[in-house]
Amino acid sequence: MRDPKRAMAAAILALQAVVLGLTTPVMIAVEDISTPVAMLIGLGMCVLCILTAGMLGRRWGYAVGWAIQVVSIALGFVVITMLALGVIFASLWAGAIFLGDKIIRERAEWEAAAAAGEDPPAPPQSG
Repeated sequence: MRDPKRAMAAAILALQAVVLGLTTPVMIAVEDISTPVAMLIGLGMCVLCILTAGMLGRRWGYAVGWAIQVVSIALGFVVITMLALGVIFASLWAGAIFLGDKIIRERAEWEAAAAAGEDPPAPPQSG
């Protein structure tokens, strides 16, 4: 079965790569940052997001993902809009990690109950 945590986290990083790539022209045109520096920051972070999404099979990939979230928020001190977007992506990243862990944990409980011949726990009922 696919790892839901990895799939959700990779999707967040892929979307974040697009946003970080689009900050490059904003840094150049609006914030008047030199082109090489803006390209290094914006496109470098874009490439790092894509590479990290592919490395989420390794445990350290998630640590790099958290670092990307911190840098994205810090980028808000250069491009003010990125402050809000950085917080939004960090929240989405945290939600993907914690929800993915919950799904994995509940799936393991369900499979253990089924293997023991017990009735699997019923899925939670929404209010």
